[in-house]
Amino acid sequence: MNPYVLIFLLSSLGLGTTLTFASSHWLLAWMGLEINTLAILPLMAQHHHPRAVEATTKYFLTQATAAAMILFASTTNAWAVGVWDITDLYHPLATTMVMIAMALKIGLAPMHFWMPEVLQGLDMLTGLIMTTWQKLAPFALMIQMAPTINSTLLTSLGLLSTLIGGWGGLNQTQLRKILAYSSIAQMGWMIIILQHAPQLSLIALGTYIFTTSAAFLTFKTTSATKINSLTTTWPKSPTLVVTTALTLLSLGGLPPLSGFLPKWLILQEMTKQDLPLTATIMALAALFSLYFYLRLCYAMALTISPSTTNNLTPWRIKTTQITLPLAISTVIALGLLPITPVILTLPV
Repeated sequence: MNPYVLIFLLSSLGLGTTLTFASSHWLLAWMGLEINTLAILPLMAQHHHPRAVEATTKYFLTQATAAAMILFASTTNAWAVGVWDITDLYHPLATTMVMIAMALKIGLAPMHFWMPEVLQGLDMLTGLIMTTWQKLAPFALMIQMAPTINSTLLTSLGLLSTLIGGWGGLNQTQLRKILAYSSIAQMGWMIIILQHAPQLSLIALGTYIFTTSAAFLTFKTTSATKINSLTTTWPKSPTLVVTTALTLLSLGGLPPLSGFLPKWLILQEMTKQDLPLTATIMALAALFSLYFYLRLCYAMALTISPSTTNNLTPWRIKTTQITLPLAISTVIALGLLPITPVILTLPV
């Protein structure tokens, strides 16, 4: 892709998200979401492959449906209440419709059906943008309208997302689909605590972005797309095998890695809110996700492929890929847990 076109599209992505962040009016927020959607479509279809075009079409139709629902719901609220402010969403029908539209935008279950199929048709960098940056604008709107949303709806979406995200990834062999189901499960953790402690949702979102970035950048560096292709990673880069296994375990939420931080705090907050049964179900649902992360670790670190000449050639070939973002995201994904007290004292 032409560098100038790429810079223009990435700038439009940033503009759309910033516009949504800064808006207090539903029409401006909707415009920001639309700019965001239109800017990523050329990035998704840049490889001119039928699979990429199919994924782009599915994504466009899904996002257009969600945007239409947001516009209809905000208009209904303005008609019934007389205000367009994001924080003044008082009409019950409008509130429910906007929440469903946001769930459709970020891939919450049961509106998750598009996420694995779309992600499977993208390259790793575009998939990284899809699972991280594209969730920021809808998430900002959800935090603003959290006090007006039905708590039963939020809890149901969070539980379903965690269960379906863990269950759906169990039998997958494609890495991008596994990361898509991982994203669905992680979103469930953020949504279920949104009504009680939004700051914990932000901590979970930040941790998720860094750990998922490390996973995507690792698979891009090793050119891995299936679980079987992970077995050849050891001849290419033994150090990367160790850090990637730890990163995947961090995504699963094992101590003493960073991914344990949000899950620990969320479960603690849910028990404080007298929701012990919900916290127990969430903790058990996390075991599903942990299973397929362990599958990836097993394939990468404990399975040795035949040491042929073709496997050993990467030792003698210098990579031209930029590895600094991978190094930074990996260090953050592995080492944030000791500074938990400092994170908790930060103003939100």
